[in-house]
Amino acid sequence: MNARRLIFTTSILATALFFFTLGGLQSRRDVAANRASYDAKLDAIRTEVRSEIGRAGRADAIVPAGTSGRVATKGDGGRASMVAEIKEQLQTEMGLLPVHLLRDRRSSFVELYSYDNLGKTNYGTAGYLGGGYFITVKHAVVALHDEDDRQNTRRIQSVKVMYQGKEVPAKVIDTGDADVEVHSGDWAIIKTRDLDLPALHVDAAFAYDFADPIFRLGNDYSKGIILSTGYVGQRTANGLVTCLTDGHPGVSGGGVLDQRGNLVGIPIGRMQGDYRFSFILPIRAEMLRKLPTYEQPEPIVTHQPAAVADQH
Repeated sequence: MNARRLIFTTSILATALFFFTLGGLQSRRDVAANRASYDAKLDAIRTEVRSEIGRAGRADAIVPAGTSGRVATKGDGGRASMVAEIKEQLQTEMGLLPVHLLRDRRSSFVELYSYDNLGKTNYGTAGYLGGGYFITVKHAVVALHDEDDRQNTRRIQSVKVMYQGKEVPAKVIDTGDADVEVHSGDWAIIKTRDLDLPALHVDAAFAYDFADPIFRLGNDYSKGIILSTGYVGQRTANGLVTCLTDGHPGVSGGGVLDQRGNLVGIPIGRMQGDYRFSFILPIRAEMLRKLPTYEQPEPIVTHQPAAVADQH
């Protein structure tokens, strides 16, 4: 009886050992097969990567271009052209004007001084139109009515502009119909001898749309031509335009430029007590009627309210 049990137990153990060994061998075969498959896939990926790297190296001399019909290659200025285009677009969208253009336009404006019969000197600004002609405000060269001069006894006896550190005499050629300051007729044309200054390009068609960026150049506080920037506000009932640009004394008669550097208006006054709330007189064709041979330079391919006071 014991012998039978021993034989039976031995048989079971041997069978279990056999199947255990067989399972281990099968597991090893599966692991080897999986590893071989993995290695094969890894080799395929490596081969594909090498192929793509080689293909990219062969195409390295070609730079993507737009649909303008021109293939841009490295070293032909394609990148520089793209950068310049992006800069120009950003300047336009942000209302900026190239610094070099502002510097050029600054030399087109001069300090203006007038001397009256009361012994007083007044200062303002004038913009050069070429041929010795300047545009400015009427109240800088003609004595207008104001609350402090009810009898109108004041007379302006001489007008001069600063050129190369010296005063150059000027005479009044034409004026608007203003009899008070900050008025749609508050403009004047004066003339000196021909001066070596760059003439301004005039744009009388500027729309003055709300929020258009503008640039103001004027003789702030008689300290020289200074730049201020701002945005178009609203049109007034008397034909002026409001804006937020510095309206310091002396900027009257200066220039208002658009984003291409064209002369589109002249600053003529400010709100009483607020140097930031200014009034602009848009340029009109009639202002140039006394310029006999006025030739436009090439454009760049860029009655007074109670609360208003003179900024001159």
